[in-house]
Amino acid sequence: MSFRLRVLGLLMLVAMAATAATAWLTLRQIASQVRESDRAGRQEVSRITGELHAYGFEHGTWDGVAPTVGELERDTGQRIRVTTESDVLLADSDALAGREPRAVSSQPPVLVDPRPELRLPKGKVPLASVKLTVAAIGEYRAVATYQACLTRAGVKMTARPNSIGIPRIISTDRRSPQCKEPTADVDPRATQDHDAASRCVSEQRLAACLQRVFDERTVAVAPPRLQVRLGVRDESPPTLAAAPTVVVAVGVSLAVILGGLLLSRAVLRPIRALTLAARGLGEGDLERRVPVSGRDEIAELGRAFNRMADSVQAGEERQRRLTGDIAHELRTPLANLRGYLEALQDGFVEPTPELLDSLHEEAMLQQRIVDDLQDLALAEAGALTYHHAVVDLRDVLETCRTAHRAQAETAGVVLELEAPQQVFVDADTDRLRQVVGNLVGNALRATAPGGTVTLALVRRGDSAVLQVRDTGKGIPAEHLPHLFDRFWRADAARGRATGGSGLGLSIARQIVTDHRGTIDVESTVGVGTTFTVVLSTAPADAH
Repeated sequence: MSFRLRVLGLLMLVAMAATAATAWLTLRQIASQVRESDRAGRQEVSRITGELHAYGFEHGTWDGVAPTVGELERDTGQRIRVTTESDVLLADSDALAGREPRAVSSQPPVLVDPRPELRLPKGKVPLASVKLTVAAIGEYRAVATYQACLTRAGVKMTARPNSIGIPRIISTDRRSPQCKEPTADVDPRATQDHDAASRCVSEQRLAACLQRVFDERTVAVAPPRLQVRLGVRDESPPTLAAAPTVVVAVGVSLAVILGGLLLSRAVLRPIRALTLAARGLGEGDLERRVPVSGRDEIAELGRAFNRMADSVQAGEERQRRLTGDIAHELRTPLANLRGYLEALQDGFVEPTPELLDSLHEEAMLQQRIVDDLQDLALAEAGALTYHHAVVDLRDVLETCRTAHRAQAETAGVVLELEAPQQVFVDADTDRLRQVVGNLVGNALRATAPGGTVTLALVRRGDSAVLQVRDTGKGIPAEHLPHLFDRFWRADAARGRATGGSGLGLSIARQIVTDHRGTIDVESTVGVGTTFTVVLSTAPADAH
């Protein structure tokens, strides 16, 4: 399966899981909100009907109920329309708020009956209950009339049911002293009889009959029953709509697919370019590179590939240059050797000792070049053999000074040693002598008669600093970066007047690197050159 299909599949899976989880949580939250809304609606209906019932119970009339309806509309936010059973409008919240009355909801109205419910004493004989009912009818007639009087007079009052359920009015407004409080409550008597269930059933039927008689006889004075309509017609109740969730899920899926396509395109385009460049590089096109832009991981991969291609190309060029350099170094001397040998074979040249010594010297030079190439190849491959031991660098410098003293005297150059103290390192003595000998030989060849070559040694902390300084002609700054390249000489003619094979500094740098050290050069034309080798010192107890 391609990378693009894998990315799209993964993104689709993530999108579907995220959409399903979001839809589940959303539906669950909406369901909870619907339940809470329904519960709150029932509580609001119960509050509206309860306060309207309390108003009718307290006032005995529906006159002045409009402010109560307006206050309920403001508190609950419900659209309220109150009418009697004969469809006489008592109050409309829209009209009270100054709005055009809207069509009421088609749901059945809620009935509010303000008439009291008789509380007949249990266990009483039927005749006593009948007498009590008749008394209650008369008492309620008086109380209802009294309530209407108080209401029309604007007197604030509260009503509490007495022992048989008739309102007991308590006036709290002193503006109507002519209205007298009705008689005191009749204390109820506890139930004394617990006869058979049949008697209880008959008493319940009698109580229902008396309640009906009471309602019929008091209908003329009691406030009429209300029909309370709530809400607005065509008002949609809160429901769970699945369509928006489906639309959102489809939108999220499409967005994820589009994002996956763009992402895969953004990722695959540079990868395709890398693939083509790598294929071309493997086929020998060392000039092939990939375009890079941005700073993300893909761009960094492209830069790494370009650096690798540069390194491969540079290595290939070095290899070709090395081959050319070796051929150049060996062609001329081998041609000379061949010419002299053919001349000796043909008898055109006499085999004098001087000629044989010259030919032998030339052969030794070629042998040295081959040995240096072998050493350099082994060193770069990490296969050069080292015999480590604790070495006194001052002894190494003294040995090199002694070995090159004759060459220095012949060139008229003073060879000095500045090593005030012993400095020990863990190294291969012969390889260090090879490094110092190469540096001293180069310094002697670059220094004119009367000049000075100094071998210096100091200790700086845990490092041993070895320097070879000369007062020669110096090296131009533009040549310093190439000084350690193989077969490189400052002499553009590449002759041997300056001596050496052009491999000594390359070998010296590799040896120092294998000793976990560094070698640097500083030079000023007309002043001199300084090579600095820094090595780690050996532990104090190692020697």
